[in-house]
Amino acid sequence: MKKKAIGLKYVKDEDNAPKLIAKGEGKLAEKIIEIAKEHNIYIKEDKDLVEILSTLDLYEEIPEELYSVIAEILLYIYNTEKM
Repeated sequence: MKKKAIGLKYVKDEDNAPKLIAKGEGKLAEKIIEIAKEHNIYIKEDKDLVEILSTLDLYEEIPEELYSVIAEILLYIYNTEKM
């Protein structure tokens, strides 16, 4: 099974919801992860979430059904960065 990766972006007071800004599998997934690491971007491994989000088109907002899951991730990142 090929490795998959997605990238989300959310700009508070600008975006209605996080948007899918990158997706890929295999070598492209590895590059997405490499770039995230280079920029100290939080990486969460969740195969089920990646499968769902990879069905979205680039720059599409995440569906409402995933708001709570993504909110938990964003809250974790926010709390981690405050430390």
